[in-house]
Amino acid sequence: MLLAAGTRYAYRLCGRRAAAALQGHAGRSCARSVSTSWSPVGAAFNVKPQGHLWDLLGERRGLFGVPELSTPEGFQVAQEEALRKTEWLVERACSTPPGPQTVLIFDELSDCLCRVADLADFVKIGHPEQAFREAAQEACRSIGTMVEKLNTNVELYQSLQKLLDDKKLMDSLDAETRRVAELFMFDFEISGIHLDEEKRRRAVDLNVKILDLSSAFLMGTNFPIKIQKHLLPEHIQHHFARDGRHLVIDGLHAEASDDLVREAAYKIFLYPNADQLKCLEELLSSRDLLANLVGYSTFSHRALQGTIAQTPETVMQFLEKLSEKLCERTRKDFEMMQGMKTKLNPQNSELMPWDPPYYSGVIRAERYNIEPSLYCPFLSLGACMEGLNVLFNRLLGVTLYAEQPFKGEVWCIDVRKLAVVHESEGLLGYIYCDFFQRANKPQQDCHFTIRGGRLKEDGSYQLPVVVLMLNLPHASRDFPTLLTPGMMENLFHEMGHAMHSMLGRTRYQHVTGTRCPTDFAEVPSILMEYFSNDYRVVSQFAKHYQTGQVFYAALDQIYHGQHPLKKSTTDILMETQEQFYGLPYVPDTAWQLRFSHLVGYGAKYYSYLMSRAVASMVWKECFLQDPFNRAAGERYRREMLAHGGGKEPMLMIQGMLQKCPSIDDFVDALVSDLNLDFETFFMDSK
Repeated sequence: MLLAAGTRYAYRLCGRRAAAALQGHAGRSCARSVSTSWSPVGAAFNVKPQGHLWDLLGERRGLFGVPELSTPEGFQVAQEEALRKTEWLVERACSTPPGPQTVLIFDELSDCLCRVADLADFVKIGHPEQAFREAAQEACRSIGTMVEKLNTNVELYQSLQKLLDDKKLMDSLDAETRRVAELFMFDFEISGIHLDEEKRRRAVDLNVKILDLSSAFLMGTNFPIKIQKHLLPEHIQHHFARDGRHLVIDGLHAEASDDLVREAAYKIFLYPNADQLKCLEELLSSRDLLANLVGYSTFSHRALQGTIAQTPETVMQFLEKLSEKLCERTRKDFEMMQGMKTKLNPQNSELMPWDPPYYSGVIRAERYNIEPSLYCPFLSLGACMEGLNVLFNRLLGVTLYAEQPFKGEVWCIDVRKLAVVHESEGLLGYIYCDFFQRANKPQQDCHFTIRGGRLKEDGSYQLPVVVLMLNLPHASRDFPTLLTPGMMENLFHEMGHAMHSMLGRTRYQHVTGTRCPTDFAEVPSILMEYFSNDYRVVSQFAKHYQTGQVFYAALDQIYHGQHPLKKSTTDILMETQEQFYGLPYVPDTAWQLRFSHLVGYGAKYYSYLMSRAVASMVWKECFLQDPFNRAAGERYRREMLAHGGGKEPMLMIQGMLQKCPSIDDFVDALVSDLNLDFETFFMDSK
């Protein structure tokens, strides 16, 4: 679609441009390597910001430096301006003779829309003020509707078709320009440009309906449940927030040490909600109708075009082979957890779905003598950020600097702004770090692209801007924010996305950074997990996530397969859990109604597993022996990060690994990760 590729799976990887106030830096990527406003990154995260100075000093700017966004009403101004410019760019595209300029105009059109829609995608869920969230939601809908109309605009389509039909012209274009032109054409095709006028209108209506249903479903996945206090035993009530005579259950409390707390949270939080169930059924049905209308047998077939996997048949082959090879390992892992639960709670020892996250952690701590009080002081947020800084500097020649934001530029006093600077290329872009817990903040850890990088017509480079959103505890009076290894892994994961955005300096913003196929977009972030979990840093017990993710991915494929579904979504969940997970379904629960990734990763949840397989191969091939190897880091940037979505993912993987991996290679890479022996690694590291 005309919105860049990243927007198609917006919840985890979304966003686009911030705009005017940063324009002064956008054309000077090499103009400065130092600034008096920059300070060491570690210290910035281990001290509290000075609230009164932050509030009162300095010139006032809007969000991300966009002047209009100093108030919620500014979204209306921004979207109207974007729509006016869109109209002008469409006329320009339709009147320009076919050539490389055609692709540049299409990319500028995409950027014009994305700089509002993707910024709004973040604000609608991340801003603490309801008025801003509502204004951003309306902007998303308005721009999204325009995008769907443009995707079925015949005259606009024909202007691009003229270029693609001219073989001589296409052969004269560089590889990246050809690919971007083909991607824009692909977006027209999957939107139904080949249909008659009535069916094109139907496709637009379905897309808009899907946007609305997606927003409603996402809101429902995080909606807390209130119950009367007397319904829970008094001795566990203090684990939950209170609201008058009610308790608020807003999550699964998976790490709670009390089995009853986890059980209560699981059964209450996952209790079926009729409205949410109806919303999911309508969303799945509408996606299927759209796919059928534009010529695909299922939504999965439409969604997987252009990915590493290419087809749902390949995805299921991958998942089934992986499940088969993990079966015995899963059984042993669950037996260990069962044994630990029996040891700690002999009166109620059956292993249930709310148990694995907690008991796997207990086993890890016991096996490797890991005690949070021993490692946490070494894992302050500031220390972790400084560690990332050292890693990026040695691996990629990149340094992170803290920069003071202008008044009104950020949405919460806890947000930190980082300048990303390359040792020879200068300023690469900005990362806004929204790391700390607050009321009504989504629980997911996310990366959002606020503005994509691109080469502008005047020869300057538009610097990328991203937000990383985590949910870390605040510093106390005596201690800075201390991270568990799991929190540190999440931090490294999201910073992997950020570096992809910073270093994917493509000519076109439509394919910059994380704007690439979903099953490749997670490779850089998961590769960073290998750095955070390197045996020279933190030991780890074999994780249960592979088993869980196979189950989630299989469920996602079935939901987006042939319709009408043969059974209810809950019955399908029950059967799939039995086949792929190994723990019993709990009656009167509907986990799928909290599965927010069904929106952003519809038919693509397998991407985490496939990306992990690729990341595992890259890690073992290039970084296992020396995680600070600069030559390997430069090769990684050159072969994988630099292209964004401007090169087919399998070609990037081949360039990095010097081979074309098969499905069996992917499966073996994941299985081998679980068979790594910590003690052997520890001896090798000495």
